[in-house]
Amino acid sequence: MNKLPILNRSLSLGHVILFGLSFMAPITVFTTYGIAIKTTNGMIPTAYFISLVVMLFTAYSYEKMVKEFPTTGSAYTYVQKGINSSMGFLVGWVILLDYLLSPMISALLFGIFIHAYLPIIPVSVCIITFVVIITLINILGIKFATNVSAILLALQILFIVVFCLFSIKGLIDGKGTGNILSTTPFFDPKVHFSKILSIVPLLCFSFLGFDAVTTLAEETKNPKKTLPIAIYLITIIGGILFVASTYFAQAIFPNFSSFKDSESAAVDLFVYVGGNFLNAFFLSVTVIAAIASAVASGGSGARVLYAMGRENILPNRIFGYVSPKFRTPIFNIILIGFIALTALFLDLDTAAAFINFGALFAFTFVNVSVMIHFIVRKKQRSIKAIISYGIIPFIGAIVTAIFWTKLDVHSMVLGSIWLVVGLVYLLYLTKFFRQRPPEFDFNETNLDVQI
Repeated sequence: MNKLPILNRSLSLGHVILFGLSFMAPITVFTTYGIAIKTTNGMIPTAYFISLVVMLFTAYSYEKMVKEFPTTGSAYTYVQKGINSSMGFLVGWVILLDYLLSPMISALLFGIFIHAYLPIIPVSVCIITFVVIITLINILGIKFATNVSAILLALQILFIVVFCLFSIKGLIDGKGTGNILSTTPFFDPKVHFSKILSIVPLLCFSFLGFDAVTTLAEETKNPKKTLPIAIYLITIIGGILFVASTYFAQAIFPNFSSFKDSESAAVDLFVYVGGNFLNAFFLSVTVIAAIASAVASGGSGARVLYAMGRENILPNRIFGYVSPKFRTPIFNIILIGFIALTALFLDLDTAAAFINFGALFAFTFVNVSVMIHFIVRKKQRSIKAIISYGIIPFIGAIVTAIFWTKLDVHSMVLGSIWLVVGLVYLLYLTKFFRQRPPEFDFNETNLDVQI
């Protein structure tokens, strides 16, 4: 039996956590701050906390499935093995949008910010340069890409810490609420709970980093032990950063209605808290975050494509190919780079609508796959098993499904179109379901890698 193309198992727990947090790009909490704070009437920390709780249920299901199937492919693999290969294909097809288009969004943001600071450089030049850089980083290897992302992530976290320290000083000096500890950012009796819940579907996408790291299963040392720990830590650390930063933002600047423009609310906030220094720091770190996020999302997307190519769902010679020199799925990385170049002419709102659809759709079915795999197929039906593999994943599935249906009309329409395209391709692939789609015969002996 011929061995499948192999990846290089070189990542430690620290590498995986840094990769996941880089994908999340914690600094982006401020880029949507103005819109989110108005939607929630000032209770955005509560909205992030609710999102964290919701995502912990799904993280739990990911943890169960990665222990069973420590192979690249993430939600695609888990649903394929947990439910069936056709549903797995559709889930993989939908969440693929998140990975394929995230680098494009990062490229567009990079171009906009650089051009704003240096108008002499055209946006198109900025975008092309950005795409070339992230593509080369990912080609050079996952460990190299993770090390680069770690440096960029450190600067993001440094900014959040500096912002919180400036805010604490301002609160001590009597600015904002005048109290370091206050319930105001978390609770306001005048705010309807529906207002808070309306923003949660968008905030859930911020936690996609725990999904991204499961695509690295075949490049992680001892993945059955390492990845479950990483999944929880990434979700919790990301949640803490989101809640803490928005708490201090709301505490130091409670009069959010005075923002001149929702899209530039962060500028008003930083100038108020730390003057031009903090504002300039934010803009530079935002550019850095775009690179870190694009490296992580592009790398993850390349590995989902690799999983599909290895199983001949996509042409194996291209998508299942691993570079002998760099030990990375080089053709997939280059393809994602070309897709990112659509930032030259695509609209940011359109791409964002696609992305919001994919994550919650995939999360819902990963939760369902746990129930079917363990309770139905493996017949684990003790009281403990019913709680572990039935009740907890069921709650996760119901909650994520509800929030998925609450997405705006643009997300639902564009996402549904992409889903229909995937269904048509699946019908062609299976000859109208007369045969099963190609499916990888999971066997860890086929996944031997060089350490």
